[in-house]
Amino acid sequence: MEQFLRVGVISSTHGIRGEVKVYPTTDDVKRFKKLKNVILDTGREHLHLEVEGVKFFKQFVILKFKGIDNINDIEKYKGKDLLVDRANAVKLRKDEYFVVDLIGLEVFTEDGEKFGTMKDVLETGANDVYIIDSLNHGEVLIPAIKQCVLDIDIENRKMVIHLMKGLV
Repeated sequence: MEQFLRVGVISSTHGIRGEVKVYPTTDDVKRFKKLKNVILDTGREHLHLEVEGVKFFKQFVILKFKGIDNINDIEKYKGKDLLVDRANAVKLRKDEYFVVDLIGLEVFTEDGEKFGTMKDVLETGANDVYIIDSLNHGEVLIPAIKQCVLDIDIENRKMVIHLMKGLV
């Protein structure tokens, strides 16, 4: 499992006092109000930053970090990921998973036959859709509903599905 979870990407600077516009990559954008610290992945190192201020503007979050007070100090980090460690991640309810934990799961049918590997998750309005790279059918889209997804075992990296008629 990944140690860090991405909560946003710095899209641009905001003003000249070191604030940044962040495109949130989390389901709960309001989580930024409670976020005290983030990790900036520069590509070469992880910088631990303390969040000093949070504002919301359209689909973006405007963040101000303690000790970064000039546009020149933050401008070089455009396009870089903001991460949190699992200890600071939002608490998940029963049958909720982080997408990063689902990617790469081995997928089996309810008969125990290996079907393929979880490739990605599409977020739709009604329910998520799992993209599975199947062994025999190419890319297969499986709705993330209880009738199709019978079991997810993150620790053992395994998912069990029921193939409803018409899915393959």
